[in-house]
Amino acid sequence: MKEIVLNNRKNGMFMMLFFIMIYVIAFLMLILGVAISPVVFLLGLIWVCIGWIPFLGLKIVRPQEALVLTLFGKYIGTLKDEGFYWVNPFCVAVNPAAKTKLNQSGDVDTGSGNALAAAFTGKNNMAETVSKKISLKAMTLSNSRQKINDCLGNPIEIGIAVIWRVTDTAKAVFNVDNYKEYLSLQCDSAVRDIVRIYPYDVAQGVDTTGDGIADEGSLRGSSELVARRIRDEIQQKVSDAGIEIVEARITYLAYAPEIAAVMLQRQQASAIIDARKMIVDGAVGMVEMALDRLSENHVVELDEERKAAMVSNLLVVLCGNQNAQPVVNSGSLY
Repeated sequence: MKEIVLNNRKNGMFMMLFFIMIYVIAFLMLILGVAISPVVFLLGLIWVCIGWIPFLGLKIVRPQEALVLTLFGKYIGTLKDEGFYWVNPFCVAVNPAAKTKLNQSGDVDTGSGNALAAAFTGKNNMAETVSKKISLKAMTLSNSRQKINDCLGNPIEIGIAVIWRVTDTAKAVFNVDNYKEYLSLQCDSAVRDIVRIYPYDVAQGVDTTGDGIADEGSLRGSSELVARRIRDEIQQKVSDAGIEIVEARITYLAYAPEIAAVMLQRQQASAIIDARKMIVDGAVGMVEMALDRLSENHVVELDEERKAAMVSNLLVVLCGNQNAQPVVNSGSLY
């Protein structure tokens, strides 16, 4: 379906004044027709009865709004620029997603309308007409958190916020049943497809790019890259619906509650091991430096057994969690 933009119908003010003038003439014909001619009276009466129909063709389009019109089931075009239009009064505005409200989505307000339409079509009809407008603004979709298994099988919870807008009204209305529900469903699907590629934390032997080489990609450490891939995946899925994905961001990321405590202990254990490795490496370097300095300065000559004892004592002192209690030897070294 190709979008047809109607830009040559901005004659609403002229047509409204013209129809009002004809109504005035029709009332004069009713008054004067009684004395002049029954034919004049009949013509005036007919116009008074059906003269409200042309007013149905008056349409007001605000900035960043669009109105998709069909005539007897045929798509005739879209009013996309702001202005006061007059179109065929039998044209019907179409928007299957008019009553669908997405979470945190800035949809068109359906509580306002023009007073002229209300006067001729009634309040309920007016609200329905306004609700058929399609917003062209950038809107936010914040889907609920999803529980998904990462590439290692760990259940995680993730939430995303998607900035989107309608760029092709014809595709949005006619190519899918409800473009808002379609977008929400495709967002869920895209998030699952991308999250399953990555581990939550950096893991060995995991290929997240698809080039056959293990890398250090992760959901927590590569959030910008993951969000960009989610955006591209959603855009690929919703292009046929005339929707542009401006941006996608990860708003929530955590392990699922059933394994969160265990994973926290695992992270704590990993941090403790890394800290111990650093302490041991530093302690070994300090022991080597002490032995070399004692040997170079000829402070004391130690045999291998005494060196081993000294190394053991220094490592206990440097690597222990608590302060060592010294033992003073007042006798001979040997």
